[in-house]
Amino acid sequence: MLPDDDFTLGVEEEYLLVDPDSRELVPASRAVLAHSQPALGELAVQHELYLAQVEIGTPVCRTLDELRASLTDLRRQLAAAAQASGCRIAAAGTHPFSRWEAQQVTPRRRYQEFVADYQQIAREQVMCGCHVHVGIGDPDAAIQTMNRVQAWLAPLLALAGNSPFWLGADTGYASYRTQLWRRWPTAESAGAFASRADYDALVASLVKVGAIQDATHVWWDVRPSARYPTIEFRVSDVATTVDEAVMVAGLARALARTCHAEALQGEQASVPRPELLRAARWRAARYGVGGELVDATTQQLVPAPLLVERLLTYLRPDLEQHKEWAEVADLVDATMARGPGADRQRAAYHRAGRFEDVVDQVVAETAAA
Repeated sequence: MLPDDDFTLGVEEEYLLVDPDSRELVPASRAVLAHSQPALGELAVQHELYLAQVEIGTPVCRTLDELRASLTDLRRQLAAAAQASGCRIAAAGTHPFSRWEAQQVTPRRRYQEFVADYQQIAREQVMCGCHVHVGIGDPDAAIQTMNRVQAWLAPLLALAGNSPFWLGADTGYASYRTQLWRRWPTAESAGAFASRADYDALVASLVKVGAIQDATHVWWDVRPSARYPTIEFRVSDVATTVDEAVMVAGLARALARTCHAEALQGEQASVPRPELLRAARWRAARYGVGGELVDATTQQLVPAPLLVERLLTYLRPDLEQHKEWAEVADLVDATMARGPGADRQRAAYHRAGRFEDVVDQVVAETAAA
């Protein structure tokens, strides 16, 4: 059994770099990293696939307060580095209007090979996600936990939807990034695995048949990290605000702890079929918290607020045990009340019909840490 404090927490966030005048994407990551890495370190801030993106990673955290402080500091320092480089950072799943054709791939061998292998879907990969790592040291326990959490990822995605616009149009989705992402050979839901050996055998087969280069190219909504003793939640768009990032991380960790405890108690795992999980994910990406979503545990279509309430009810014993209930529940309530990032982006656009105003709002919220 894992000690309780082994459920550590870490978050990776990807940001867009935008020009303060045109609000277009700008290929400034080398300048931003030159300004930020001396103070933050090479592991804390890194290149991403495109020169108009950067990625940050928090240190290992044990409490939500630690995570909040780390994200706040990283965002503030990176925003200052971006300003010194003549640009701004924007935490949104997609840019509202910049064209993918105009973006420059980061000139590193890994990224160049990546585009050569995957072609068009890689060329359109101008999007940003949030990855939450939860520490689980035992490889088989991590797999059993991963199996169980998949049924609850749809409400997590709905709360985090933050990419309604693409190429100058309203896509009709709360998370259009999800629709772009699902084209990868190892995207969406993996189904259930009997053991870590079962998982490793599938990854080896995917490498053997040329679907992926290595285990780091497994991009399911939740996976065992290829680098760390964690399970990694990858379902969410990047959050515009620190509050939303802490909310997503708090829910993900509580979900991991709850499902891990069920596995230790020998409770039978009930993992919905991948087809149902894909349907649940699609509706969450399409409607966010404003429509009906799939409760994968009951195979029912229910109003989004009810499914979010069911998620909180399921996690409440764990959150109360760890004295996180009040904070996480308040963050969820605040998100439901004012709307997730996608709702706020649409409201900014509808005020004057200007995508530039959307970018301005996202930039302001990103830097308001």
